[in-house]
Amino acid sequence: MVNRDKKKDDHGEEEPTIDSNRPSISLFCDSNRVSFEVEGRIRPCRPDLEIRVVNWVWLKPKKMERCLREQGFKGNPYKLLYGDTKDFISKIRESGSKPMEPTSDDLVSRILPFYYHHSVNLQGKKYFEWMGPTPRINITDPKLIRSLLNPAFHLEKLKLMVPAMYSSCCEMISKWELFVSAKGNGSCELDVWPYLANLAGDVISRTAFGSNYEEGERIFQLLKEQVDIIIPCLRSIYIPGWRFLPTKTNKRMKKIHHEVRALVRNIIRKRERAMKGEDGDNDLLGLLLKSNLKEVDQEHGHKKSIALTIEEVIEECKLFYFAGQETTSVLLVWSMVLLSKHQKWQILAREEVLTVFGDNKPDFDGLNHLKTKYFLHKSNFDGLNFSTKP
Repeated sequence: MVNRDKKKDDHGEEEPTIDSNRPSISLFCDSNRVSFEVEGRIRPCRPDLEIRVVNWVWLKPKKMERCLREQGFKGNPYKLLYGDTKDFISKIRESGSKPMEPTSDDLVSRILPFYYHHSVNLQGKKYFEWMGPTPRINITDPKLIRSLLNPAFHLEKLKLMVPAMYSSCCEMISKWELFVSAKGNGSCELDVWPYLANLAGDVISRTAFGSNYEEGERIFQLLKEQVDIIIPCLRSIYIPGWRFLPTKTNKRMKKIHHEVRALVRNIIRKRERAMKGEDGDNDLLGLLLKSNLKEVDQEHGHKKSIALTIEEVIEECKLFYFAGQETTSVLLVWSMVLLSKHQKWQILAREEVLTVFGDNKPDFDGLNHLKTKYFLHKSNFDGLNFSTKP
């Protein structure tokens, strides 16, 4: 406290005196900060640890929940610390405890039971789920997704990438034809999984970075290892703060994080140098950087800008790899399994492709005329009855 007994200073003005027997601290508050006075000097006050903890585990999550509900999102009420993780784990254990029917094609409810339960049965196309005190938004409404996409992902930009995808597919099929011809009897048994995994990686490398799979192989290896570490963690009980402990797993995750960022940053820097004075490539990274430069130019012209920082561009590039490779390759394998089980759909899909394209290279407009392809795609994602007769 400050003793308000007055005394004269050298200029004849009165000033408060400090009582040495009492704490010489006074608190001051306004809407933006808390500060304190020690021996007449104003210093900022650090928020108490208790306040920060309460804000992290309760106040901030409840505030975000209220904001999400105001925007039309549905979800479970926030539960202290754990959120939906306990329900998430219990649903996975429940789905894995029962054998899957041999004739069933309903894969989504098997491997993603929590997602299936929320999106299909309870929450609809806009919902959130709690990973501890952090909400994770899930959107399946195509119109809303399109409105949120970066300009680099708009349809007219993606059309330019069909030739790169075609080249990757042709290389894979050529390898399969060599295996068949080597057998001499017109057929052979082949494990397609590694080929499809490489295909997804090659397509992402060509469409995202304009390079082949081998150049991005190190990034794929690191992200695959990261996935192998993350999945068991997601299926275990959430312990707040555990990721900050210097465990062997956490140290490895941190090392992977830094190495991937360095590799992707190097790719971006090379592309930025190549784009100087040139229009640049029509891959995702080139489109993303060109879109970003346009936003920066608009900012200098006093127009509203949503330009990404270099760190955000790095995260976008990591997302190309992380979210694209394994999900796509697994979907391709599952599609082949279903087509092998349902021969009529396989025959119908093959005939439609030959009718639309013949011996010509596939193009974007032709792909839009493949009605059977659309149904098969929707069956895989939405859990429709694949066994429906064509």
